[in-house]
Amino acid sequence: MANNQILVTGGLGYIGSHTVVELINAGFEPIIIDNLSNSDVKVLDAIEKITGKKCIFHQVEMCNYAELESIFIKYPEMKAAIHFAAFLLVNESVDNPLKYYENNLLSTINLLRCQSKFGTKGLIFSSSCTVYGNPEVLPVAENAPIQEAVSPYGNTKKMCEDIIRDTTIASDVKAIALRYFNPIGAHPTSLIGEVQHGMPHHLVPFITETAHGKREFLRVFGDDYNTVDGSCVRDYIHVMDVAKAHVNAVQRFAHGAMESSYEVYNLGMGVGMSVIQMIQAFERATGINIPYKIVDRRGGDVEAVYADTSLANKKLNWKTQFGIEEALKSAWDWEIAQAKLKQ
Repeated sequence: MANNQILVTGGLGYIGSHTVVELINAGFEPIIIDNLSNSDVKVLDAIEKITGKKCIFHQVEMCNYAELESIFIKYPEMKAAIHFAAFLLVNESVDNPLKYYENNLLSTINLLRCQSKFGTKGLIFSSSCTVYGNPEVLPVAENAPIQEAVSPYGNTKKMCEDIIRDTTIASDVKAIALRYFNPIGAHPTSLIGEVQHGMPHHLVPFITETAHGKREFLRVFGDDYNTVDGSCVRDYIHVMDVAKAHVNAVQRFAHGAMESSYEVYNLGMGVGMSVIQMIQAFERATGINIPYKIVDRRGGDVEAVYADTSLANKKLNWKTQFGIEEALKSAWDWEIAQAKLKQ
């Protein structure tokens, strides 16, 4: 790619910030945009501290077409975009579906309109394993049937995939959708990581907050599923591995290696881990005991889902480099680092 500028929407968020670091390390120049609704501009300083590079950042509301278009006018040589920007809380999406449909769909539509207008032909889309619902076959592969979404959030990911796929048919845009399973962990410097305000909405922050003493015990929602120990099973993957996959996807587009105008890849470790197994892995990684209690099942929880990653291994030339305990240790280091900042 003659020009190395890559637009990164939601670039100060959890996965976005880690991907920005990996893009810089790979020789790209990210153009970061974020509306800061669920992120902090201080993340920009952390990225610059990690990479030693000054970053380009603009606060942009993607649902405002004129604001987004101004970025394409200012940086006309951008050849690809990585689209992270989205609201992502499942429970909130159930309570306020219109907020999610408006933001997640309109931001994606505006991005595609700009890309088509200005000739920014490559798009890497941040999708989710939620599109698989409760899969009939495990591990789940990219050609598995798309199930009915269990939340408006999950439905926006499915709908965005459909919108992007149809746009690639009707335009010169080529797109790769990356379906994440469960990203966890933090950068090894502990300068960037997963920030959750108030009650965590993912398992690992619950574990680390319990380890830190912020919570008396961890609730395990159900022990009567048809799994190894009765608790739900998921596929957890280090956020650094997820970030590196985005770089590989950009390079696949840049090198003209895409075999169709729209490709889909799973990003996971390819191993199912139950909630109780994750607690035990954290205890091994840190030496800290995690008290937990079994409580009733939680509505909407899928029993088990984990990825078949063979397609990404082959086509993206990508494999995970970090293990579960390494990812959990990095999450704990991040928790400690954040606690020190608040002292």
